[in-house]
Amino acid sequence: MKKRLCILFLSMLFICAFSVAQGATKNDFEQKAEAAKERGENTTARYLYIRAYEDYVNKGSLRQGVECGVKASGMYYNKENLYKEAFDLLRRIEASIDANAKGGEQAALRYLTTKERFQMYMKMRRSASAQEQIDNMEKYANASGDESVKNDLLYTKTIFYYTFGQNEKGNATFKQMASKLTASKEYDKVDEAYKTLIANGRRSNNATLVAESYKTYIAWKDSVAELKVADERNALKKQIADHEATIADKDSSLTARQAVIVGLSILAVVLAAALVLGAIVLMRYIFQNRKQKKTIKLLNDNNALKAKFISNISAQMEPSLRKLDNSAPEVKALLDFSDHIQTLSALENTDGTQVEKEDTQVGTFCEELMAQVRGKEKSGVALKVDAPKMVVKLNREYVSHILLHLLNNAAIYTPTGGHITLEYKKRGAHKHQFIVSDTGCGIPEEKREDIFKPFLEIRDLAMGDGLGLPICKQMAMKMNGDLEVDPAFTKGTRFVLSLHD
Repeated sequence: MKKRLCILFLSMLFICAFSVAQGATKNDFEQKAEAAKERGENTTARYLYIRAYEDYVNKGSLRQGVECGVKASGMYYNKENLYKEAFDLLRRIEASIDANAKGGEQAALRYLTTKERFQMYMKMRRSASAQEQIDNMEKYANASGDESVKNDLLYTKTIFYYTFGQNEKGNATFKQMASKLTASKEYDKVDEAYKTLIANGRRSNNATLVAESYKTYIAWKDSVAELKVADERNALKKQIADHEATIADKDSSLTARQAVIVGLSILAVVLAAALVLGAIVLMRYIFQNRKQKKTIKLLNDNNALKAKFISNISAQMEPSLRKLDNSAPEVKALLDFSDHIQTLSALENTDGTQVEKEDTQVGTFCEELMAQVRGKEKSGVALKVDAPKMVVKLNREYVSHILLHLLNNAAIYTPTGGHITLEYKKRGAHKHQFIVSDTGCGIPEEKREDIFKPFLEIRDLAMGDGLGLPICKQMAMKMNGDLEVDPAFTKGTRFVLSLHD
């Protein structure tokens, strides 16, 4: 019983895999081309068919590529009469065929491109050129060794002869074609050829041709009807035989099926027990999850209260500090620390608030920021702005604060003869970056994550409070962006401010 269950499972996996493979026979370009063609978007469909042709050829699927390329060439002249473009594309396809196929495969594919060229000459009513293509098609059909290609050649020749009034040749080819196609049950092609023959007789006012063609057509239809009845009868007989064999097989395997049913019943009991156990585990998980959510909410509330408490203390201290001599470095450091605490607290307590954006000329904006830093750098330090003259939407207040902080830090840490660069890069339809680089001493790898975290160490406030970068990080996040150190930059320090529209 276990062996049967394994075989059943493997069979199901095989069927699923086969279904996926069947769904992947067409590449993305071809699927999009077919959809565009259905919507009547001829130019788009043609472009996508050409892309599908190129993709198939690059991946070695030459046959599919040629078929897509031929469809694209047909869309050049059928809708827009762009014959030159169609001929150029066919020559390009044939170059791919000659470079990637040999023997029968090459001949069968060249038959497809030659047939498309033949159809163009047919539309232009150039019988001599069409006849030349017929001769080439016959050469390729014989070289291909493919019987379906040879049948298609007979059908094409029949249409050609009747279209240009060569009825005797058409009749001879028609009989040969009708016999072969009827034997292979390709009734639709024979039916279409008969209708073309009758239509040709009517256009040329040849009553005899119309009468004889119609008479032969009716006789053929009757014979085909009998063939179809015979085919259906044989199909029914085969179905009956298959059903009888299935019934016999079911009868012989009834005992085995009963055993499988018993096994499945046992399995159902085991699964039911597993479900009960799973339900118990799930309930415990839900209970623990609720408890964790309450704990996290309590921690968040406590953090908010702490931030508010610290902000309130800072605000209460500020009036007293401002009464002191702010020319003293220690007093100025305390005032800056108080301002930073209030700014950081305000940023942390405005989660979800959307910042306002305005149109900004990036090149001018960056030059103005660099101008505010110029004069603070060490002697011999080169300041460079690389920003295009384009308009983007951004929050000038936050971006200015972040970039000025980064540029001022760069001016402090970049030694004589170094470089400081402010760049702007458009990274996509909805993403752009400001990049500040310097050739200073750099930031050790083990400290890169900590520089954006506030209050990690006790500092001498006169040497800086360490809140500048955490504030910049919070501002970047408020703008739906981020501020990071580029780990790949090794000649100093590079900060990347990424923003999203």
